Amino acid sequence: MEKLKGVLGSSYKIYPDSMKQVDGAMFLLAKKDKEKLLVVIGPSNVTGAFSGEYVGEVELKETKEKSKVKISERNHKNLMVLRKLLPWLNPSPCGKRSSFGTGDRLGIATPAHVKAFEGKKCFPFLAQQSVREMSRTGRNWVSVLDDTLWGVFESGYEGPFGADADHVKTIDDLKAAIVAGYTMFTIDPSDHVVDPKTVEKPMAEQIYSELDKEHGFSSRYLGKVYEIGDKKYTFEEDSLREVVITYGKAIDHVEDCYRLLKSENPNPFDLEVSVDETSTPTTPLAHIFIAEELKRRDIEFANLALRFVGEWQKAIDYIGNLNLLDDTLAEHSAIAKAFGPYKLSLHSGSDKFSAYPVFAKHVNDLFHVKTAGTSYLEAIRVVARRNPKLYRRVHDFALQRFETDKASYHVTTDLSKIPDLLEVPDTKLEKLLDEPNTRQVIHITYGSVLTAKGSDGKYLFRDELYETLCDYEREHYEQVTSHIRKHMELLGL
Repeated sequence: MEKLKGVLGSSYKIYPDSMKQVDGAMFLLAKKDKEKLLVVIGPSNVTGAFSGEYVGEVELKETKEKSKVKISERNHKNLMVLRKLLPWLNPSPCGKRSSFGTGDRLGIATPAHVKAFEGKKCFPFLAQQSVREMSRTGRNWVSVLDDTLWGVFESGYEGPFGADADHVKTIDDLKAAIVAGYTMFTIDPSDHVVDPKTVEKPMAEQIYSELDKEHGFSSRYLGKVYEIGDKKYTFEEDSLREVVITYGKAIDHVEDCYRLLKSENPNPFDLEVSVDETSTPTTPLAHIFIAEELKRRDIEFANLALRFVGEWQKAIDYIGNLNLLDDTLAEHSAIAKAFGPYKLSLHSGSDKFSAYPVFAKHVNDLFHVKTAGTSYLEAIRVVARRNPKLYRRVHDFALQRFETDKASYHVTTDLSKIPDLLEVPDTKLEKLLDEPNTRQVIHITYGSVLTAKGSDGKYLFRDELYETLCDYEREHYEQVTSHIRKHMELLGL
């Protein structure tokens, strides 16, 4: 190590957990100034596969021979070479075991997420991002996965993990996620879900008639009785029409996506079906219908995301009657067990601390939870603590953008309850991130904050945000790790 430091020079900080030796070569991560770089040490046939600059030679204990030292950028090409040499950097499917997703909108929190999973009996989805998130931050499937894998390398983690292409709505987006190498695909058919209350009766009749003619729903389900646990469910004419009109076309879309995955993805994968983006909670009959149809069409799925009772707003705790949630989760869990077993998936899972024990009580240690915005908020908390001037600028800008950016979210944010920033001293700024309305404003405006540019074409906040988090990297990691572990502990992990 000392000889290597001598070759690299005092300006390089080595990440010791990243050091890996394979077949007479060593790979590690080092930081010079604010840039993280890949260091490759080994014979020419190894170092030559990476682009970069040779800076000297050092003797490895394993070979007792002089090995070349090359400094390489953390780019996609070098990562692909590294993944071939270090196979644990490749994501894998999860299957039917409890799992937890840690979306990372900044692309720098993976080492903190890895730390959060230590000692926890659940499968980590370290890469997780939705199409909406990527469109707002200017990222794509490849860059999200690359950022995650570099973080895995930095952490030294060699265990299994997954990559979730979240809330995929279109065939084109699905194809791109397949090519990028994701291992779970969350299909969001919400564009094909129909709210019967918003459709004129003739149109509703036409939708039902066409779907019934194609799939024979009435002959298959009408009058059918399901005894699940201590409950009995029956499809009457009205209830069958409602679920068919609501979910019929959505399930057709899921089937199209699944067939594409089976034909174009050569690797094993997990499938999640998400029907949580509806205006009303998923009824037990709707759950039964969806599960029956997926099973009938031979669609192998690991997770099903329902719209549970109550409000699951972004960035804040659960809003609703916990006793009612308890009762309905008992029903949905029994249905999932009867038709699966498969995992019930909890979306907008960040910070739903009061609901986690209720959720965990019923899911029989078989569940998936997704978080994303909460890690971004904890990063902003560190910014508020360490760079208050920057936080104040971000806060003011977020307030200006909120009305526009909230359009695609269901939130009940009350801006009048957010304290006047002029009355909050620097030492108290981070406490604003505990206030629900402030949390939602900061959470929802992340895309605008990260992409806003001035008249000179330079980012207004992005570069300074990353610089601050780089300067206080350990503190940032510890903050995120602690917060994610709080989620896991309340889930009984």
